[in-house]
Amino acid sequence: MDQELQRLMDVYGNDVLRTSYMYLKDMQKAEDAFQEVFIKIYNKFDSFKGESSEKTWIIKVTINVCKDMLRNSWIKRVLLTDRIKTSGRTSDIEGRIIKRDENKALFDEVLSLPAALKEVIILYYYHAYDTAEISKILNVAEGTVRSRLHRARTMLKGKLEGRIDLGD
Repeated sequence: MDQELQRLMDVYGNDVLRTSYMYLKDMQKAEDAFQEVFIKIYNKFDSFKGESSEKTWIIKVTINVCKDMLRNSWIKRVLLTDRIKTSGRTSDIEGRIIKRDENKALFDEVLSLPAALKEVIILYYYHAYDTAEISKILNVAEGTVRSRLHRARTMLKGKLEGRIDLGD
């Protein structure tokens, strides 16, 4: 089991850490969530039935751990200010090349979305899940996922218009 856990950490560790950071907006909390996720996976690996991919299962565990951490009243009182440091150029959620300042603006706006909208954006664009997979992860109807994606895109477009070339 130890080798299997190590394999899962090697394969999915970056996804777990990135997802945790996107939810918690604090690298130390994201690292704590990372540890908690893999402890849960270690303890509950026998319950994985293979009804979804390993990645889907692990990301679902990650989201639940992050939601639990956010419910903690102490975290609600703390101002979370860490930001992912980016350098050079990177792709935005539509695949275009954007500058670092534009990437930071986009990232900050994604993080500022309501939780339900933020999680579909993270899963769709940052983890490349399709809407059917996202509906399984979040336990909502696929139509709900599509609706949330549409609302999130509309909100992001409204907030970022003029600051980032959206290529319309």
